[in-house]
Amino acid sequence: MNQPESIAPATGKLGVLIPGMGAVATTVIAGVEAIKAGIGQPIGSLTQMGTIRLGKRTEGRSPLIKDFVPLADIDSLVFGGWDVFPEDAYDSAIHAGVLDQRLLDQIADPLKAVKPMPAVFDRNYVRRLEGSNVKSAKSKWDAVLEVREDIQRFKADNGVERLVMIWCGSTEIFMEHHEVHDTIEGLEKAIQENHPAIPPSMIYAYAALQEGVPFLNGAPNLTVDVPAMVELAKQKGVPIGGKDFKTGQTLMKTLLAPGLKARMLGVQGWFSTNILGNRDGEVLDDPDSFKTKEVSKLDVLEFILQPSLYPELYGDIYHKVRINYYPPRGDEKEGWDNIDIFGWMGMPMQIKVDFLCRDSILAAPLVLDLVLFADLAQRAQMGGIQEWLSFYFKSPMTAPDLYPEHDLFIQLMKLKNTLRFLRGEDLITHLGQEYYD
Repeated sequence: MNQPESIAPATGKLGVLIPGMGAVATTVIAGVEAIKAGIGQPIGSLTQMGTIRLGKRTEGRSPLIKDFVPLADIDSLVFGGWDVFPEDAYDSAIHAGVLDQRLLDQIADPLKAVKPMPAVFDRNYVRRLEGSNVKSAKSKWDAVLEVREDIQRFKADNGVERLVMIWCGSTEIFMEHHEVHDTIEGLEKAIQENHPAIPPSMIYAYAALQEGVPFLNGAPNLTVDVPAMVELAKQKGVPIGGKDFKTGQTLMKTLLAPGLKARMLGVQGWFSTNILGNRDGEVLDDPDSFKTKEVSKLDVLEFILQPSLYPELYGDIYHKVRINYYPPRGDEKEGWDNIDIFGWMGMPMQIKVDFLCRDSILAAPLVLDLVLFADLAQRAQMGGIQEWLSFYFKSPMTAPDLYPEHDLFIQLMKLKNTLRFLRGEDLITHLGQEYYD
């Protein structure tokens, strides 16, 4: 990465376009509006509450990240998006049941103003959903043109200066790389010919990139993680990132697995199961959608523990993931982990984790951070894959020849060092004072 000569200022309004305005999206929107109104705090947001150490520890310089890099101000954010259901953000947030009704009522007016545009939708890719607020485009290419028109109209109607698009929609069925994804020309031809290897998420992503809008993927869908999209993002100088917000059970794995590896403790098996009852759980009740999520979750341990380097400790690990749709639980997901480990002289031990989390509450600050960092990257002319944002994703995108880094603490170091680099500060290596003299 070449250090930018300057970062364009974050002037004017920043539009946030969200395909999929369900529990996660409305929790983000409601939270931001509550922060604007002074009745909520951005807990969980690195951009708003995190600090960054600069220079030596003896210097005592640790400003807030939002004071160190020129991020867009929360008050400048304007929301819009698409959904298969026509309810505005207020009614959708009530239906999601994530946030307290008393909070929602205090910010009802700005939430009611956010009405979803008709969505690009095809039940062949998300089989457990059906809604009335969908586009009637005759072809996938027509759908691309309609989404581009939506983007242009939203920008003009709301007077926003810049835009970021972030996918908060459902998990599509499992899709593997296809040859039509290899080149921009092949991708465009496939869209024009209604090829089955082009799901709705790719239509949004392609439209966004053509409009010069950064695109971030919060689901494990293939979407921008194909050569053609990466090349298009580079050509347009547009940031892209993904895949799948790192929340819940996978967050726990990226916290625990690095610790076990750091202490050279062996892992024989890791069994994970979840229950949740929101729209995401309903979609994942379809085996083909679950497979997309399963692949995203299974990769984490493989890359953190590196069994090829430590065969005695991790070469025979048995890793199983299950997700169960359980309507009474709603958005309050519960994730159980049983971890069979072994230590000195091969003696067995166990770790049990029961994480009673709120999926959308964990995802909302990630969405806010990703939007603000993607906008920063755009203004710093950092087009293409934003690997420094791996901190936020279950299946981070990387350059073709690199394996993804899943260790949460290494990811955080990379993120903060990128910010230091952008501002011309020394990178932190954690060498002792004696090595500087």
